[in-house]
Parts: sequence; C-alpha cells; structure tokens
Amino acid sequence: MHLGAYRHVIALPAVRSVLLLGFLVRMPMFATGIVLTLHVVTTLGRSYGEAGLVSAAFTIALAVSAPWRGRLLDRHGLRRVVAPSIVATGLVWTTLPFLPYAVLLPACILGGLFVVPTFSILRQALLAAVPEDRRRTALSLDSVFIELSFMIAPAVAVWAAATYNTQWVLLAVAILNLVAAAALYVVNPPITSEAVREVGGTADVPGDKRWVSVGALAVLAAAAATSIVLAGTDVSIVAALRETGDTAAIGWVLSVWGAGSLVGGLVYGAWHRSISVFWLLAGLAASTVPVALAGSLPWLVVLLFLCGVLCAPTITATLDHLARLVPEGSRGEAMGWHGSAMTAGQAIGAPLAGFAIDHAGWGWGFVSVSLVALAIAVVGGVAERIRRATRLRPA
Repeated sequence: MHLGAYRHVIALPAVRSVLLLGFLVRMPMFATGIVLTLHVVTTLGRSYGEAGLVSAAFTIALAVSAPWRGRLLDRHGLRRVVAPSIVATGLVWTTLPFLPYAVLLPACILGGLFVVPTFSILRQALLAAVPEDRRRTALSLDSVFIELSFMIAPAVAVWAAATYNTQWVLLAVAILNLVAAAALYVVNPPITSEAVREVGGTADVPGDKRWVSVGALAVLAAAAATSIVLAGTDVSIVAALRETGDTAAIGWVLSVWGAGSLVGGLVYGAWHRSISVFWLLAGLAASTVPVALAGSLPWLVVLLFLCGVLCAPTITATLDHLARLVPEGSRGEAMGWHGSAMTAGQAIGAPLAGFAIDHAGWGWGFVSVSLVALAIAVVGGVAERIRRATRLRPA
C-alpha cells in the first residue's frame, strides 16, 4: 500500500478543484430523494407506495437520460449540455413543491430526463485531470467524498423536513441544485485530456464510435451486479433490525456499513496494483452472505462493516476498468451507461431482496442478491480469462 499516492494526486490543482466541487454538488443531489418522499407523504398526504412511485419514475427517467446526456457531452462539451439543463430543470424543480400529486409525477419524469449529468461530468473531469497510473487513486478518493456526501446530506435533509414545511425545504434543495449546476457551468472543468482537445474537440478521436465491446458490456454487468448487492443489503438491514426490535439503530448501522466502504475505498486507492473487477465483485458477494448468520446486533454491525469494505473498491474498479476499455472521445456516453447500469441494479436488487425476505426471512435478503452477483462475477471472470488467453495466443 502506497499512501503517498494520495499526496501526488491531491497535489494536482485540477484534482482538488474537482473533488471539492463534486462534494458540494452532490450534497443537494443526495438530499433530493428523501425530501421528495417526505413531501409526498407528509405535505401531500399520500401513501408511501405513491411516494415510491414518484421515486421510481424519477429513477427510471435518470437511467434513460444518462447515456443520452453523456453522448451529448462527448459531442458538444460541458457548457452546451449544462446550460439547457439548468433552464429546464430549474423551471421544473422550483415549481414542483407547489404541484398536486397528479402533476408532480410527470414533472419528476421530465426533470429526470433533463437533469444535469453531474456524475458523468465530475468523473470525466477527474479522469482528465490525472495521468493513467494515478486514475485508480483519484477515483477511490472521489468515492470517499461521495460516501461523505451521502452520510451528511440525507441526515440534514431529514432534520430540515421534520422541522420546516417540506414545500420550502424542497424548494431550497432545488435552488441548491441550481447553484451547483451553475457552479459546474462557471468552473467548466476540462472533461477530456489536452491531447483530445488538440485534435478538434471531444468527438473527433478515431474509433470513438465503436466503444461497445464484450469487455465493456461485462464491466457494465459487474456495475449492475454491484448495485444489486448494495440495494439488497440496504433493504435487508432494515428488515433485520425490524425483526430483532432494533429499529432505532437503523441510521447508525447504515453509517457503520458506509464507514466500511469509506475505509475500503481509501485502502484500494493506495494499493500497489489494480485488482480485477470480477474478483472484487466476487469478494463483495462472498463477504455479504455471512451477514445472514448474524445472531445479534453487535455481530450484524461487525459483519456489515467487513462487507462494506469492498463496496467502494468494486464501484471504483468498474469505473477504472471501463475508462481503460473505452476511447476518451466516447467516455461520456460510457459513463452514462455505467450510471444506468447502477440504477438498473438498484431497481432489481431492492425488490429481489424484498421477495426473498417475505418468503424466507431477512437473512435470505443478503443471500439472494449475493448469489446473483457471484454468478455474474464467475461468468465475467471466466470470460475475461478466455479473452486474455485468446489475445496472447500466437496467430
């Protein structure tokens, strides 16, 4: 492990700028979902099922729009993509808190379709800011900042929604999202390397139209499988603590799981070499299965921390591996598909774990999603070995 790797990455001014910008930009993003749910339930007086429908509609719209918005980034650059999104989402999200439920649902779909592709922009900017041998360290550091944003923003959002009218809290979050998007526009971090910019922009790199390959699709499948495990684990933690009567501990137990991911991300970023994404996915799945055997709250916390250690490294590895496989001129679209894969995995993992919990108990929530991820890891790992053997075989 080389902790000095972080010093070299942070020493780059562009990296510091992107990390700080990413931390601030993602805070209101992570707050939006929970505030929207509480607004539908408390202020509009609708059911949790109806609130879930709004969240699902917004999530599906995000998954559909991510590759499209990423492709626009590749073709037209940051400012020409962000400016129309600021106008469209600004109009939608600032009026959304005052809409009735029947109008709010399609408005969320519209807002999701034209959302600013923040994750694609920030990750592309980070990849462009570092040399290839520092890419894994930079992405790991970014995952740590994401974990911090995710741990802080929802907690603050829940407090604000419980203290003030959710209409005004949702409006405040919408304004903060607009400010964040405007900050991206003003700062305009480079999302491609200087070499690509010198040949005429983002879309004029030879081969950039042919980025789809078996290897890239396998990495996207691994990203989806990672999200299946994370979403299923989230649901299973809630079910386990409700079953044992420890519902009040849900918040801090989830934080412990997140802390494990944060530690794992830091260690992986300082590690002396990359690890295959399929080995990491297999490790994540295998380390999640024993959580089903936790017989008490202390054991549950310990096992969750241990399986959390591989969460951030696995996500980082999918991003790093995909960036190596895809030409830089198509990286925005590829990162958009990565986001869609993660979203699809979330949509699969939560109901899959819920079905297993309903029919076999909370422990099977952890097991069910882990088995799916383990199967994808084995198939992907075998395919990767075959591909390497074929490439090394003399003609």
